[in-house]
Amino acid sequence: MEFLPIFYNIKNKACLVVGGGEVAERKVMLLLQAGARVSVIAPVISSALIELAARGDIDHRAEPFQSEYLRDQVLVIAATDDQALNRKVSDGCQQLRIPVNVVDNPDLCTFIMPSIIDRSPLLIAISSGGQSPVLARLLRAQLEAVVPVAYGRLAAMAGRFRKYVKQKITQPDKRRQFWERVLQGRLTELVLAGKDKTAEEYLLQSLNQEKDSLPQGEVYLVGAGPGNSDLLTFRAMRLMQQADVVVYDRLVSPEILNMVRRDAARIYAGKERNRHTLQQESINQLLVRLAQEGKRVLRLKGGDPFIFGRGGEEIETLASHHIPFQVVPGITAASGVAAYAGIPLTHRDYAQSCIFVTGHLKDGTIDLDWEQLARLNQTVVIYMGMLGLPVLCQQLIMHGLPESTPAAIIQQGTTQKQKIIAGTLQTLPVLTEAAKLTPPTLIIVGEVVKLHQQLTWFEPAQQASAAEIIALNPDPEV
Repeated sequence: MEFLPIFYNIKNKACLVVGGGEVAERKVMLLLQAGARVSVIAPVISSALIELAARGDIDHRAEPFQSEYLRDQVLVIAATDDQALNRKVSDGCQQLRIPVNVVDNPDLCTFIMPSIIDRSPLLIAISSGGQSPVLARLLRAQLEAVVPVAYGRLAAMAGRFRKYVKQKITQPDKRRQFWERVLQGRLTELVLAGKDKTAEEYLLQSLNQEKDSLPQGEVYLVGAGPGNSDLLTFRAMRLMQQADVVVYDRLVSPEILNMVRRDAARIYAGKERNRHTLQQESINQLLVRLAQEGKRVLRLKGGDPFIFGRGGEEIETLASHHIPFQVVPGITAASGVAAYAGIPLTHRDYAQSCIFVTGHLKDGTIDLDWEQLARLNQTVVIYMGMLGLPVLCQQLIMHGLPESTPAAIIQQGTTQKQKIIAGTLQTLPVLTEAAKLTPPTLIIVGEVVKLHQQLTWFEPAQQASAAEIIALNPDPEV
């Protein structure tokens, strides 16, 4: 996060705009909408600004900028095409610790202006951190179409009832759940239909039916998928925003964890080789205890919770304690990672079946049905097998698969850190060691691996240097 997103109250506060062109005009209008007392310094200003000054809406000084004009300002915007002047304004503001924005020059800014969706009192601000204002505006245009204007009236209605609801429902968890329930239900539909009076009556009726008691706890067992947040289901996203506490595993990426409701408590229950933060039985009992305390518990697991995720054990414990729960499947690593690696798990010319196994080493060995795995015309997907890769390849060869059988290992598949090492059962262990891969990884064995080069489509983003960008675009106008 390059900038801290905040909403700044500038009502009746002195704000200064340096510049008088069209860009300055837009900034002035925005400040006026927020209730600021706006001064403009520029020898020449646009016709629209002249009209605002004539009406007394702004104070205009038709003279060059002087540093003393910064005194008593709470916010300053420099919107000129004179870079030296813009820098002078920025330096002066920073010396006085006044927030300053220099249009189209993030390096001189202490704050930046986002693209705004105005559904007052509901505001949505979108920023690219100054990197791509056009992209931020395009995203705003998409959201403008899906956020109804009526949401402003809905927010205002919630604000009018906020204190009354707080008096009626004193427990914060219970109060939050009440608001989430009514705002996701009939109340919103009534406001969207323009029936505000009926909506207020419905809100009062719902409030009078509430009991100020410990809220009912519940557990959401959610699959976070193989790592790419774009692969989350809509249901997973909704429950991630409702949870009071999240219990998450090592395989849940930071990108996905950041999408959980901000004020939800976070408990790490990750398991790494020879180091388990919590034993599985302790995790099971933790979920029970949190739910019994009235919490909505998000149990967030990498991949799918029912494929090598021990989700069945967890909900078995919940069921025995009569704890309500929901299960949201996730894209398991086998399908997600294979797809992003360009390796179909089945193909009528190469494999008519697919087997998922886990490759944990125990005492230097792996206990698997090798005869079943070492069959032709099938794909074997091995979870958690990087450490035991030499043993896996050796055993598959010993039980009948040719040394030349294609095999691949994929690091952090579906993410920007994805890396694919392809070889054969004979060569893959050496290639993997040389590549110095980091978990999580997935191993795929079978003839379908041959298709990787032909079908690969996902290319993790690469950071280009300035020299490389210039070399690719020698014309500065490009």
